[in-house]
Amino acid sequence: EDEQIVAEIMGRRFFPDLITHKTWEGFHFAGHEIRITEATDCYGAVVWPSALVLCYFLETNSKQCNLVDKNVIEIGAGTGLVSIVASLLGAFVTATDLPELLGNLQHNVLHNTKQKCKHQPCVKELSWGIDLEKNFPRSSCHFDYIMAADVVYYHPFLDELLLTFDHLCKNDTVILWAMKFRLEKENQFVDRFQTLFDLEMISNFPSLNIALYKAMRKGRMKA
Repeated sequence: EDEQIVAEIMGRRFFPDLITHKTWEGFHFAGHEIRITEATDCYGAVVWPSALVLCYFLETNSKQCNLVDKNVIEIGAGTGLVSIVASLLGAFVTATDLPELLGNLQHNVLHNTKQKCKHQPCVKELSWGIDLEKNFPRSSCHFDYIMAADVVYYHPFLDELLLTFDHLCKNDTVILWAMKFRLEKENQFVDRFQTLFDLEMISNFPSLNIALYKAMRKGRMKA
């Protein structure tokens, strides 16, 4: 079953017939052809399999996870694929990442959502753990969903990432997080995450070494 679903997920990706001056990949999600411009010299400007797993879940579970008119923020949006799919499914989306990635992110989001979405998504800078209250004040920012794909890997900002999840998450916020398991240090992040949030694995793909989680604040999952 894992291999069959993984084959279907990866089958959503397609490549250009002709090589052009811009590197891009194509994807089929939410009834649209999505073209993503990439940069191979930067982690944040490449589409990783975890993003495809999350997009596939959003599309195939649209009744269970109805995004229409929901307020969604994606952290570590990278190329913007997850944000684009969430937008096409009716959400009001804020796609965030580091300042050096915003140009490519903005290009992809605008190119793939303009005049196609109920709510035009916005792109905003978010450096994990920095100026959170200034840029995303708790009093006025309320997100129904926080989405994250492959934000846990070998980088020195895991503390800041956890702080960012904590800051953005209200009592009724749902976190959807796709994670590829790599090294023990990154895996330990899951244990630390669970000190603040209840965590439920909703999909697991051993052949990709990727798990998809749903999380809420402690004590809220069953409420």
